[in-house]
Amino acid sequence: MASNRHLRFDRTEYGARVAAVLEIPLLRLVEDLPLPAYARVGDAGADLVAAEDVILKPGGGRALVSTGAAIAIPSGYAGFVQPRSGLALKHGVTCLNTPGLIDSGYRGELKVLLVNTDPIEPFEVLRGERIAQLVIQRVEECRFVPVDELPMSER
Repeated sequence: MASNRHLRFDRTEYGARVAAVLEIPLLRLVEDLPLPAYARVGDAGADLVAAEDVILKPGGGRALVSTGAAIAIPSGYAGFVQPRSGLALKHGVTCLNTPGLIDSGYRGELKVLLVNTDPIEPFEVLRGERIAQLVIQRVEECRFVPVDELPMSER
């Protein structure tokens, strides 16, 4: 079971409830970039920004883009890197290996694997541009138990 030592209770009220905020230790590897942040109250994903300029060639050009940040996700949680819908809709740029899973034991730099699906136009990723979203979720550890048969289901 996960410890609550990383939870901070935020007195900001949303309707009738008080939000609990999970604090994630973050190491800035590049000083002048914005921290991961939520664009709006209630958003599920925090925006990740590019730490470098990259050109994605058309027709499947891809690159592993640095974010300039490393985090320590508490045990019992995981991070999931998701594409930004605006990049996909407007430019055909999305994340490969989606969602990208970040285990709680990983301490390296967060990087985002981007691909340009546009068949004609290259896409220039600019340093500081929002390139993906990071969702932190509680995860359960399971023990897989061999059985002779599975219970019935409605399917």
